[in-house]
Amino acid sequence: MKPYAQLSPEERRGEYARLRTEFDALKARGLSLNMARGKPSKVQVDLINDMFQLMQDPQDYISDGIDVRNYGELAGLPAAKALFADILGCRPEQVFVGGNSSLQLMYDTVSKGYTHGLAHSPRPWCREETVRWLCPSPGYDRHFRITESFGFELITIPMTEDGPDMDAVEEAVKDPAVKGIWCVPKYSNPDGVIYSDETIRRFANLKPAAPDFTIMWDNAYCIHEFEGDYVEFPDILSLCEAAGNPDMVFEFASTSKVTLPGSGVACFACSKTNMEHMEKQLTVQVISFDKVNQQRHVLYLRDKAHSLEIMKRHASVMGPKFRCVADALDREIAPLDIASWKRPRGGYFVSVNAMAGTAKRTLALCREAGVTMTDAGATFPYGKDPRDSNIRVAPSLPPVEELEQAMEIFCVCLRMAALEQLGL
Repeated sequence: MKPYAQLSPEERRGEYARLRTEFDALKARGLSLNMARGKPSKVQVDLINDMFQLMQDPQDYISDGIDVRNYGELAGLPAAKALFADILGCRPEQVFVGGNSSLQLMYDTVSKGYTHGLAHSPRPWCREETVRWLCPSPGYDRHFRITESFGFELITIPMTEDGPDMDAVEEAVKDPAVKGIWCVPKYSNPDGVIYSDETIRRFANLKPAAPDFTIMWDNAYCIHEFEGDYVEFPDILSLCEAAGNPDMVFEFASTSKVTLPGSGVACFACSKTNMEHMEKQLTVQVISFDKVNQQRHVLYLRDKAHSLEIMKRHASVMGPKFRCVADALDREIAPLDIASWKRPRGGYFVSVNAMAGTAKRTLALCREAGVTMTDAGATFPYGKDPRDSNIRVAPSLPPVEELEQAMEIFCVCLRMAALEQLGL
C-alpha cells in the first residue's frame, strides 16, 4: 500500500470505490458496538467478585477501634488513608477518603473555590471578574466540563510527549486570572503520556501570579499498567513542598478501575493547610462518607503491593484489547500515512490523530456502520478540536472478538474520510 497522498486521482477514486463496497458490506452486518467511554468490561468486574465474601464477621466492621457502620471520621478511616498514601507515595495525614467518585471530589474542590474560595484565595472565584483555567489537550472531557460549567474561560495548552507544554504553562500562569490547570499525569487521557520528571519538576516549581492557583492532579491511572512492569511515579505533594509550593496541588485517585467502577472509593491528597480548609467546608456538607465500603476496600486491597497484584489480573484482560487496536492501526493505517498514534503501556485509551479535517467525518461513518465512539472534539475545551483531528478510542468494554470488528469498521471509515479530504 502506498501513502494516500502519493496516489493519483484515478487511484484514489478506485481505492474509494473499493472501500465503499467494503463499508456497505460491514454496514449490512447490523452491528451495534460501543467504544464511547472507558468502562471496564464485565470480565474485569467479575475478577473481584470475591470482594463480597469479606466482612462476614462482626469484627470486620471494626477498624482501629472505629465502628465503620456509625457516624464519624469525616476524612475517612485511618486504615483507608494509609492505603491510599501507600499507593500514591504521600503521607496518610495528607489523604482525605471520600465516596466512590474522584470526579465528584474534583467538582467539589472547584465548587468550593467558586463559592467560598480556597485556602489562599483573596476572594471566592464567583467574585472575580474573570477566571481562566488551563486545559492540556487532548484531554479529559469531563474535566473540561466541570470548569466550563462554572463559566471559566478555558485555555488550551498543547500536549507533548513529555506532558503539557510547560513553556506555555509557565507563560500562562503569569496572568493572575489563571486559577488552575487540569492534569492526568500518568497514562494521560487520551494520549497515554507519562509526564516526564522534568515536566513534574517544572510543575512543582511554578510561580503563578494567582496566590490560589491550583494544580488538579488527577492520578487516575497511577497503578494501571497493562504492558510491562509497574512504572514508579514521583509524589507531586512532596515535590511541591520542597519547592516552597506545598498548597498548590490537590491530587486525586480512586479504585474505580481497580475494584468496582460504580462502587469504589475515591480520595484527594493535599497539604495540611488545604486539608484544614477543606474539612472546615466539608463538615457543613457531610457527616461522613461510606466507611463500610472503605473498610471493605482496605481488607481487599491491603496495600500497594497487593493492589498491583490485582492489577495484573486486569492487565491480562486489557492487554490483548489494546494490542488488537494498535495492531489493526499498524496493519491498516500506518502504510497510508493518514494518521498517527502511540502504543500506550497503561491507562484506558488510544489517541488517534487523523488527517486534519477528518475526525468528525470518520466518526459519522462509524456510527452509520454501527460503531459508537467518543464524539470528535470531546478531548478539547468546549468540544472544539481546532484541527478536527483527534479521535479517542476506548477499547476496554467490548470483548476482543467485537473489538476486532469495530476496528475493521474504524479503519475503513478512517481511510474513506482521508480520501474524501484529499479529493476524489
